[in-house]
Amino acid sequence: MKRTIKYYRIIWLKYDLPAGLSVFLVALPLCLGIALASGAPLYAGLLSGIIGGLVVALISGSQLAVSGPAAGLTTLVAASIVSFGDYKIFLLTVIVAGLFQLLLGLLKLGVIANYFPSSVIKGMLAAIGLILISKQIPIALGYDEPDFGISSFLNLFSSDHFLSKLDNFNHHITRGAILITIISLVVLILLQLPSAKKLKILPAPLMVVVLGIIINAIFANAASDYSLKQTQLVSIPSNVFADISFPDFTKLFSNSAIWKDGIVIGLLATLETLLCIEAIDKLDKHNRITPVNRELVAQGIGNMTCGLLGAIPITAVVVRGSANVDAGARTKLSAFTHGLFLLLAVLLVPFLLNKIPYASLSAILLITGYNLTKPKLYRNRWSLGWKHFMPFILTIIVILATDLLIGVSIGLLLSTYFIIRNNFKAGYKITKKVINGIEAQYIKLNSNVTFLNKVSLRKSLDEVAEYSVLTIDGSECNFIDYDILEIISEFENKAKDRHIELRILGIQKVNVTALH
Repeated sequence: MKRTIKYYRIIWLKYDLPAGLSVFLVALPLCLGIALASGAPLYAGLLSGIIGGLVVALISGSQLAVSGPAAGLTTLVAASIVSFGDYKIFLLTVIVAGLFQLLLGLLKLGVIANYFPSSVIKGMLAAIGLILISKQIPIALGYDEPDFGISSFLNLFSSDHFLSKLDNFNHHITRGAILITIISLVVLILLQLPSAKKLKILPAPLMVVVLGIIINAIFANAASDYSLKQTQLVSIPSNVFADISFPDFTKLFSNSAIWKDGIVIGLLATLETLLCIEAIDKLDKHNRITPVNRELVAQGIGNMTCGLLGAIPITAVVVRGSANVDAGARTKLSAFTHGLFLLLAVLLVPFLLNKIPYASLSAILLITGYNLTKPKLYRNRWSLGWKHFMPFILTIIVILATDLLIGVSIGLLLSTYFIIRNNFKAGYKITKKVINGIEAQYIKLNSNVTFLNKVSLRKSLDEVAEYSVLTIDGSECNFIDYDILEIISEFENKAKDRHIELRILGIQKVNVTALH
């Protein structure tokens, strides 16, 4: 036992402590930025990061994944907070989302992600990226008025909305914020280049935040007009835990939207988590595989804790997980350590956090949004053909025009249509020959023939010429739907009337006369 403890202490000191510190430096600005994009109190993002590290990491079976607030949920969270008009009611949806994930894990339904076509998932993430960018542009320009919020991405470009806001822009933007945004974007883009790896003294998001603080300090000391207003800086109270909102359980059954939003958030968080887990497992040099159902239990408990303590929902996050792997993490203690550092930062140095410009955080989120909706993604989907591109682009358009749930549902319906259409053709194969002047057709049934093939098979049988020979071969079938057996048995009677010589191989006959 002592040897085991000593071994893990050495591993923690040598690998997981430095990795945890590195992930903390990446997570800190992202927690603040995602809370900002979600329209939630900034402390809610920090609390989510803390819970992701201290709670989820201990329960999860993943050794390298790191959980926290995710950019993929910002649109849904922001819309939900606005629709309820009360953050305490929104927290109930987070608890419902966690409960939904917990049930999925306990019922061993972690395979649910495998049933969502990649085109729809990628379309959903691309749409979220576009919405994230659109919502960060005003903040990046230093627009400090709270009335810029929009319910739909496409409404931003409606003439009355756009022109009225454009008129207002010049009076409310700050040149200093624009300068900080431009410098931050340049730094983030340059540090993404392969040749810039040696320049990464600090993680790119943290470097941008430090630069923003320094630039604004220079403006303030020079009494420049470029100096940022207090409303354009992060504001976390010194006693943050005194201002935490808690859920209002008296409203739990007052509005069905609480349960609807909770299940949608839970489903989206589940998809994002499982996709992230799959990606991080591929990066693990020790080839460890995360048990997905246990991960859903961990995420469910984590989100229920978030709802109870006033935080926004969490998922496993690719950015944090890949930073963890890059930093040389060995065990889940690195994720726990990152959560511990976040807690200490909130408790001990909130005054430092309050010097961070919103412009720096918006620049990080602009790059995050761009990474979700890169032009390369669109080109890749296009190269795969219409069956992949159409569900992808339709999911994006519908999400931007309406909301996330409708967009994903329409994308799934279109994907299902393509699957059904392919099944019409995939159930059997027809070969035609003419032997001694007599037409001979051979219908070979594939391994699985379902009711989806009913229409096309009936049409093919009706087109068989009189005075011909027809062979229907089902000898290699694993499954033939009863509807198909019924059609073939019915055709046997018609074949005699049309003088068709019918040969049936490996297919069970059914009594069709007893059905009427």
